[in-house]
Amino acid sequence: MTQVLRSRWWVSPLLALQFLTRIPVSALNGVPGAEIAHGLKRSPIWFPLVGTLIGCLTASVLILADLLWPRIIAVLVALAIEARLTGAFHEDAVADFCDALGGGYDRKSTLRILKDSRIGSYGTVGLILAIGLRAALLMTIPTSLLPWAVIASACFGRLLAVATMSFIPQPQEIEGIASQVRSSTQWPILLMASLLALPALLPLALTRPLELIAAIVGSALFLIWLYRLLLNRLGGATGDCLGFAAYAGQLILLLAIATE
Repeated sequence: MTQVLRSRWWVSPLLALQFLTRIPVSALNGVPGAEIAHGLKRSPIWFPLVGTLIGCLTASVLILADLLWPRIIAVLVALAIEARLTGAFHEDAVADFCDALGGGYDRKSTLRILKDSRIGSYGTVGLILAIGLRAALLMTIPTSLLPWAVIASACFGRLLAVATMSFIPQPQEIEGIASQVRSSTQWPILLMASLLALPALLPLALTRPLELIAAIVGSALFLIWLYRLLLNRLGGATGDCLGFAAYAGQLILLLAIATE
């Protein structure tokens, strides 16, 4: 019993790291299945912290590349390396979300498109616009603020995914990746995730408080819109919807920072 209690504190953050990135986590190989299942339910607590780690790596690449090449090339190099690090996890969700909600005409067809691994015209256009908008925003942010913007937005996006889990239920009779990380105590998990997001958001809160407030308000409005859309079209939020929310959260914060 002592070993189980002692191991649980590190199982959930490592599961969050494994869930959101392609970083191999060999320490989880010997963990019992029951503890993995328990840790997955608590892993969203650590999503913002993993987002902060991803943001730090992306920001480091971007700043170094910015010393060698024009900003547009540096941005594309950084986004490419980030996509390799994360397995383009959220980008894939953006494409699936746009395909399903754009091409589906009822709940059944929307769910069928969500399960289809092929990308369609809505997904292609949505993904190009999402990545293009993010790249354009990173082009406009001053160099002195750029690393903090990348780190804060990466953290903020993952926090918005946790908030989406808390506000929008899972569709009935759907078992997917989202069901593995959802918990019956979702609100305490959101609170703890918010606390872990504070270190990444603090520099922005001190230097650009109005922009951060605008991003929080914008995210609240986004959640209201997403709630109504998903309950009408799907009956809840699937894993792809959570990934879409995570990418949208990054864009919302970057849009607020880039406001002139």
